[in-house]
Formats: sequence, structure tokens, C-alpha cells
Amino acid sequence: MAMVDALITADDYFDAAAGVREPTQLIDGVIVPSQPKPRHQRVTLRIARCLLDWAEGPGFGLAGIPIDVIINRYNVYAPDVWWVADAARVDPDEYFRGVPDLAVEVRSPSTWHYDVGVKRTRYEQHGLPELWLVDTSDRTVLVLRRSAPGVGRFDVEVKLTADEVLTSPLLPGLELRLAEVLAG
Repeated sequence: MAMVDALITADDYFDAAAGVREPTQLIDGVIVPSQPKPRHQRVTLRIARCLLDWAEGPGFGLAGIPIDVIINRYNVYAPDVWWVADAARVDPDEYFRGVPDLAVEVRSPSTWHYDVGVKRTRYEQHGLPELWLVDTSDRTVLVLRRSAPGVGRFDVEVKLTADEVLTSPLLPGLELRLAEVLAG
């Protein structure tokens, strides 16, 4: 692992990332490249398509694929898929500040250890209501959520297999058939 002389702030990150073609994230003050593979992209797009179609309903919020999400001064994440209940929270011309209501991280060889480690911890610390960790190798989804608003940590943990259907109290009526999502 490379030694880092100084942590990079979110402002420095955006200055440094200008002109960079490779997707990156800022994790605890360090720029981390993201190198997704085709399976990662297919699974991400399937989840995004389902969530985007669902969010077309009136008052169902706004969903999207990776955008820069400023968690704090030293963390700028790009969740593979995200959703917010209140579309007004997203300024189409600005970076997103804070956490969405749902973040989805899909296994990628270059970043998975961050997703299940420090990013999971930071999401929890900063109040993310629900996190889906999609493991394409094990064909499982670990759903972490808070049992009620204001609960200080993820206190509900559900591991779903490819033959199950993912639902969420945040997303009434959405049914994500994992066999279809996780297919090759």
C-alpha cells in the first residue's frame, strides 16, 4: 500500500479529478480508482433500470447511477446506484451533499473491500437509511438498514440469495427479482 503524505479534501479531489478519464472516488482522503468489469456493469444497470422504472411513479423520488456524493470533507463516493425520496434534494447542477436514502454498491474487484469496509462504516456514521451490498461472486445481496428513522446504526441485516426477491420498506411496491438481476 502506498504511503500518503497528506489527506486530500473534497475540494482538492474535484480539482485533481478534472480531466481524469478513469472513474475515481475519494475514500478517507485518498483517491481510489474504480475499475469495474462487465459483470459489474450488467448487474448495476439491471438494478438501476428497475429502480428508475419504479421511481417514475408520482412522489417516488429520484434514482440514478454513479454521481459524486460528498459525504464529508474527506469522502466523495460514487454509489453504483442511488435513490432519494425527495427529488428536490438533488440539484441537477451541483454535487450531491450528504447521503442518499439508498446506496447500492456492486462488487468490483478494485473497490469491494472499501464497499464492505470503510464505505459501509462511513455510510452508517452519516445516517444512510439503507445500503445494498451486491456480491456478484456469491450471488447474494446484503441489505443493511435502520429499523426506524433516527436509529444510530444499521440494526437490520438481511442476506438474500439469487432465488429470492428483494423488497424494502423505503420502496413500496418495488420487487427486485435477484435471479434476473444477478444472471451472468
